[in-house]
This record gives sequence, C-alpha cells and structure tokens, in this order.
Amino acid sequence: MRRALPVLAALVCAAASGCADQPARVRLGTTTSVHDSGLLDVLLPAYANTPGAEEVDVIAVGTGAAFKLGHDGQIDLLLVNDPRGEEQFIAAGDGLSRRTIMWNSFEILGPANDPAAIVKGAMTTPEALKLIAEARAAFVSRGDDSGTHRCEKRLWTKAGGRPEWPGYRETGTGMAATLRVADEVGGYVLTDRATRLTYKGTLRLVPLFGDRGDLQNEYSVVLLDPKRHPNLNHAGATRLAAWLASGEAGSRIAAFRLHGELLFHPLRGERPARRAG
Repeated sequence: MRRALPVLAALVCAAASGCADQPARVRLGTTTSVHDSGLLDVLLPAYANTPGAEEVDVIAVGTGAAFKLGHDGQIDLLLVNDPRGEEQFIAAGDGLSRRTIMWNSFEILGPANDPAAIVKGAMTTPEALKLIAEARAAFVSRGDDSGTHRCEKRLWTKAGGRPEWPGYRETGTGMAATLRVADEVGGYVLTDRATRLTYKGTLRLVPLFGDRGDLQNEYSVVLLDPKRHPNLNHAGATRLAAWLASGEAGSRIAAFRLHGELLFHPLRGERPARRAG
C-alpha cells in the first residue's frame, strides 16, 4: 500500500535505526511526474499483495532533490528519470546499480498559433528552442533541477546556450504547477507526456514538438550502495526494485492509460552503469 507523505513527515524516522516500534517500510524517492500521473496508485497496491512486501512511503520530489535524499541516506530506493545523473550517483559511491523499467517522451507544448513557428521552422529540438528564444516568446521552465529541467539544460547546450530574454521564466516548482503557469501566460514549456495527458482538458496549450530521440524520457530504479548506506532497508528496496522490473509490473504499466492513451512504456533490463567494486 502506498502512503503519499510530505517530505518532512516521511523523513521523521530517517535515523539510521529507523523507528524501532514500527514495522519495516521502504521509502521510495521518486519524481513528481510519476506520482502525479497516478501510476503508483496502480503499481503499489499490486506489490502489496506479493510475498514479503512491506509498506511503501512515497516521497515525490524533483530528480535532483531525490538524489540529495539518497546521498543523505533518507530514502531506501530511487525511481528517477535522469540516466546521466543516475550514472554519476553510482560513480560517486551512493548508488549500487540502476535498472530501467519504463519510458515516455518529453514534449514541447505551446499556444495553438505557435508564435515562434517551431512546427514549420524546426527540424531538431535545439532548433525549436532557438526559434522560441529568437521570437522572444514566453517560455516557462521548471528550474528545479528535476529530470525535466536537466533535459532542458542539455538541449539548450546543444542549441549553443540559452540566451537571456524577458519571456524566459523559472517556476522552481513541479511539473503540474509549471504547466499551469505556462498555460496562464500562453508560453512554451517542456513537459513529459504523462503529465500532459494527466491534465488534458484543463490546458489550452497543445503539443507542438515531440517524438525525437533526444526527447526520450527513461525512468529507472536505483539501488543505494549498502557500503555507503549500511543502515537503510536494502532488503526491502531490493524486493521492490525487482518487482517494479518484473513482467507483472510491466504488464500493469502497459495497461495504464488515460483518455485512452498510454502514459508509460515498460522497458525492462539492467543498464551497464554499475560502480566498480
């Protein structure tokens, strides 16, 4: 069973020994996009029916913040969407291994009239961003070191760097709140497909640019290294990670739809990013 808790409440028992009078739990640090989509409301009740399953506390934050919680030993397992950051987390000694379980796509949403003409004028994602900047159009960024924000920064680098212009603004918040701000100002925004579908019908913005290789958005479970973090619930985290990568979980991910559309594609298989030793 999932317990969605505020970060501070979920970390009250983050001391090495945990809460002695409470049964073992697994603290899952994950992205706001996974949480807000409702996918965990489907997966975790199914996991709760498996032998040996423990209660799961979900801490939904941006990917960068999730890495920080892992580094500080305040969560037992990561479910995040930044392959490069995951590899760095493992190389730094905090993580043991990562396994990709699913993917969806990032998209650029914008006003239907597309004032920067990215649909007609851009062949690549960096070109689309350059056109938005050159048009001085509104662009709303999460600016929160999430997986989405990290992807955006990489795309700006490929575009030759992000120029300064008055229409660019950062919210410092999650994807849902950032979408609402972008919709209010009629701006462009980079989002993941699952969150866009979650709020379909409430937004005036429309998907304008997607289905590119540099917009693929992979989600992986990352086990923490027991040598660096010996007092975490590694056994429970390992069981949960294995189940999330299982065929049963993959089938539930593939069946999870909203407005008749698939939000996530299951993709099982451990990546080679593993820290030596």
